[in-house]
Amino acid sequence: MTQVRVLVVTGYGTNCERETAYICRVAGADEVVIAHFADLVQETIRLADFQFLVFPGGFLDGDHLGAAQAAAARFKHTKTVSGSSLVQDILDLHAKGGLILGICNGFQLLVKLGLLPALESGYLTREVSLAHNDSARFEDRWVYLRSNPDSPCIFTQGLDSLYFPVRHGEGKLIAKDGDTLDKLARGGHIALQYTDQSGAPTQEYPANPNGSDLAIAGLTDPTGRIFGLMPHPEAYNHPTNHPSWSRGDQATHGTAMFGNGIDFLRSNPAN
Repeated sequence: MTQVRVLVVTGYGTNCERETAYICRVAGADEVVIAHFADLVQETIRLADFQFLVFPGGFLDGDHLGAAQAAAARFKHTKTVSGSSLVQDILDLHAKGGLILGICNGFQLLVKLGLLPALESGYLTREVSLAHNDSARFEDRWVYLRSNPDSPCIFTQGLDSLYFPVRHGEGKLIAKDGDTLDKLARGGHIALQYTDQSGAPTQEYPANPNGSDLAIAGLTDPTGRIFGLMPHPEAYNHPTNHPSWSRGDQATHGTAMFGNGIDFLRSNPAN
């Protein structure tokens, strides 16, 4: 059976790495390693040895200059001890069939790096951003979500209505122009949307906690193997995480989402 190795990157303000590593193990990963950014630079940990890369939530660099802006510059301009580009190493992991997931701050990083949504301009071109919430405050609440059945996203396959917590101050997804927004919708890049309790995508606060265009909560690239979302699936790894857990059994949607990725890698081994 194909072994699935997961790398969870931490450092410079990341604070959700342990929950993220835990849910990867619960979802079936064979090995999960938490590595500091410096480990990648020093090559004590090599991206090439993993099939699944996760950028968890946190407050990279205190969100100075904008959420994940400084971190994106660090990844773009830092070389490893052998002289390779960290961004190219990430692209190589993806090119060999691997998965990349960014949660909250990790999603902000993928967007600032230009790894999402990867429209016609390709990777490393920034086409969208994540701005301050319309409420002008940090939002910490559970939200209803709907996955897009027309999206190629590996992580949302077979999932419909979801319920996850959000905790962010800069989660409003904005596109650089109307044409870009249309391309997101037409190309199936919108993998996840905020909904009301009936399951309809909404712009209404607080169901949409940040005012994101088209109620976008998560985006994928054309392959479906790079996925970023503002809600925290790793925070829903056990029925007791659910606010209403005492009223009956609850499906652990977060575990199912990570399980989709791990099952995909078992069936489609990265080279």
